[in-house]
Amino acid sequence: MNHPPRIHLFQGFGIELEYMLVDKDTLAVKPITDELLKQELGEYGSDFENGIVTWSNELVLHVIEIKSTQPELNFNALENGFAENIRKINAILGQWNTMLMPTAAHPFMDPMTETKLWPHDNNEVYNIYDKIFNTKGHGWSNLQSTHLNLPFYDDEEFAKLHAAIRIVLPLLPALCASSPIIDSQPTGMIDTRLKYYKTNQARIPSITGKVIPEAIFSKRNYLNTIYEKIKTDIAPFDPDQILNPIWVNSRGAIPRFDRGSIEIRLMDIQECPTSDMAIISLVIETIKALCNEKFIGLDDQMKVKTDMLAPLFDKCMVTGQSTEVPKEYIDIFSIRPETSDAKSVWSEIMKRLVKSGNTALEKWTPELNVILSEGTLSDRILATLDGDYSRDSIKAVYKRLCDCLDQNKVFLP
Repeated sequence: MNHPPRIHLFQGFGIELEYMLVDKDTLAVKPITDELLKQELGEYGSDFENGIVTWSNELVLHVIEIKSTQPELNFNALENGFAENIRKINAILGQWNTMLMPTAAHPFMDPMTETKLWPHDNNEVYNIYDKIFNTKGHGWSNLQSTHLNLPFYDDEEFAKLHAAIRIVLPLLPALCASSPIIDSQPTGMIDTRLKYYKTNQARIPSITGKVIPEAIFSKRNYLNTIYEKIKTDIAPFDPDQILNPIWVNSRGAIPRFDRGSIEIRLMDIQECPTSDMAIISLVIETIKALCNEKFIGLDDQMKVKTDMLAPLFDKCMVTGQSTEVPKEYIDIFSIRPETSDAKSVWSEIMKRLVKSGNTALEKWTPELNVILSEGTLSDRILATLDGDYSRDSIKAVYKRLCDCLDQNKVFLP
């Protein structure tokens, strides 16, 4: 497999967005991603390259991923590219009375009866996963996320990037949560997708660890500690050695030493590309400031314990922006002591970045202000439903979300 030449920290970003194909009237999932790709490719295949954006299949037939074809720096062009491709896909899907639906979980899909796995090329990997974990549950066939790939060039850059990313991960649900409803009921969690992410491979605990990665800052240590353990643990389940430990690793951030990048996996997909790009920009600028030691030095970042970060992440999945943040976390950013919930921490980080002359966030300020004043997309969905969880009420809200996606506009309650 040819990988593009390695690039240095923050010289380009890979972004992947996942969406469901649903019936325009009923919102039932439509397992026709292979037919959609065939329309453009002329045959069944898994990737259609359309300029700066590529369409790809996923594990299940009712999900499509659109991603940056190459690492990108121009987020304006990428946002426009995503929006154009979404409109193009929706136009093609119209012939099957189908459209794309955002958010990280379908609110009433029954994965046990409605899941159809991708049946074409590369499906032996999907089949072995299904055999080991039964991929028909919510966390497998009913989920969508936004993946962010950040580059590193060598061990020194890996250490900086991994240290910074570990710190940012626990508070991501307070920006990105969009999965509050499963089986037509609020789950009591702001980010239900992450609950499944955390537990759906519990049969082999080394695959996910505590989701927040261990404090490991060199390729050699990572390979010896994490990948070797995964390899040993999956061996009894995978006698034909189809699974590569590098694909199997499911921590919240996954180093790919073969291509020089770390992939962040904990972001729920938003209602439109503009919202995703706004969140991604804030996350990148926060990680960049940590890498540049604007808050605390690298040595201190490396000492931040998983035992503090992992419980914070677990709480934030449930309570999102109102999560109480421990003082030792707040101290990393030298934020004033009265700031103690996740929402205030993010607001303060954003204020600090803008004040320090960071212009990258200017374009996305309106979208970020919605998230930091009106709440995560989960909060806004719940506020709109206002306690009415009838099928009609849920359908009305999620149809509005489909409109937001097609028109690339932010959802307001």
